[in-house]
Amino acid sequence: MGLDMYLYKKSYLMSGDWMQEEHRESVVITKCGEPHPKIKSDRVKYIIEEVGYWRKANAIHKWFVDNVQNGVDDCGSYRVSIDQLESLLSLCKTALEDRDRASELLPSQSGFFFGNTEYDEYYFGDLIHTIEIIEDCLSDDDAEFEYHSSW
Repeated sequence: MGLDMYLYKKSYLMSGDWMQEEHRESVVITKCGEPHPKIKSDRVKYIIEEVGYWRKANAIHKWFVDNVQNGVDDCGSYRVSIDQLESLLSLCKTALEDRDRASELLPSQSGFFFGNTEYDEYYFGDLIHTIEIIEDCLSDDDAEFEYHSSW
């Protein structure tokens, strides 16, 4: 058990009947190399990818709760804007550059199974990991993003 955190990328498929065939997007979903028997590819409108995963990165979770979830920590799923991702990215970079301010910029949070609250190599490793995730996400300006946590 413990704090597990996910960032999902949701991409819309342009596939309406009103579109010209050459402009439609589609996916092929297979199971064991054959078309999936229970999923109709022509009805798929979104592709959802897990683009980020953290384990017990409680400072990052606290930031999402405070800045995306309006302070409500309920294991729900919440839309994350590009501006919010850019803000978190900036805070992570600043905290790495000025480690003495890390507790002020991205404070850790204690909680049941939330892990270590020290500002140590694991904390800063979580910041580096977060930077990698967000920089990858920001390279796609057509996607929507969603944060989800559980413990």
